[in-house]
Amino acid sequence: MTKRIFSGAQPTGNVHLGNYLGALKNWVALQHEYESFFCIVNLHAITVTHDPKLLTESTRNLTRIYLAVGIDPQVSTVFIQSDVPEHAELTWVLNCVVRISELERMTQYKDKAKKQQQENVTAGLLDYPVLMAADILLYQTDLVPVGHDQKQHLELTRDLAIRFNRDYGETFRVPDAYIPKVGAKIMSLSNPLKKMSKSDDDANSRIMLMDDSDTVVRKFKRAVTDSGTEIRFDESRPAINNLLEVYHLITGKSAAEVEDHFAGKGYAQLKGDLAEATIEFLKPFQQRVREISDDELDQILERGREKASRIARATLQQVFERTGLTGSLKR
Repeated sequence: MTKRIFSGAQPTGNVHLGNYLGALKNWVALQHEYESFFCIVNLHAITVTHDPKLLTESTRNLTRIYLAVGIDPQVSTVFIQSDVPEHAELTWVLNCVVRISELERMTQYKDKAKKQQQENVTAGLLDYPVLMAADILLYQTDLVPVGHDQKQHLELTRDLAIRFNRDYGETFRVPDAYIPKVGAKIMSLSNPLKKMSKSDDDANSRIMLMDDSDTVVRKFKRAVTDSGTEIRFDESRPAINNLLEVYHLITGKSAAEVEDHFAGKGYAQLKGDLAEATIEFLKPFQQRVREISDDELDQILERGREKASRIARATLQQVFERTGLTGSLKR
């Protein structure tokens, strides 16, 4: 039996090169090995202050990006989280299983709460990991691709599944983390000691997938470099190492080929060649994004909603029966 995989991303703006090389590229490969569900998790996006109109636009734009990078809707199930109300319904049930102390220990919650005034922190921010658990458990997921920042949330998901199964009978599959054999961790162009992030205040720290050619060139020109002149992979020189890693991943050249290419060349040549390679790499993707019509998008999302809803409804039916909430699933 083919194992099932689930993953999702928040529609909080454009997607950057680090998102693609670190996650979306793996999703494209995984969809041919597993039964895959890829969700635009817009319910997660409202745990902080947001612009409703922008959220609607970003949700559809992120779906286009999923498709343009190579997620095949004929192979994978692509859908919007809020289109399947079972996500919110299961979250409430799991809220009655999780402990407040478990949520308060979540590192992401503590970090985000520090950045906000305490009185402005929403219950949704605290409850974010429970919604994530519901996302995963609804689809009887076997494997979840996760980065380091989400490992703690997946552990909580596993704990909730085990606890529910113990208290109410076997209901959920207990998911495992999927750690790619080769994982790309792309760092900030402004500070190579931090991951590339769309929440970084410095817009020059990241290459967005929809950046135009002039913007790509400008951002790479401003990228920080290390001391020394030799251009080679060296973890003790994180800035150059990061730029070479990006070049290696988008060109498909081996590390040795990359070092040979830049032998005897300077930083200006590295940044220029990297910008040129990135622009060529992004062109077909950006063209595909522009080609996806609203009608095509609507049809794909409706097919995804229908399939996701069938599976989610079946899981929630079991949950309600086991917890005594019968008679409430007649719709």
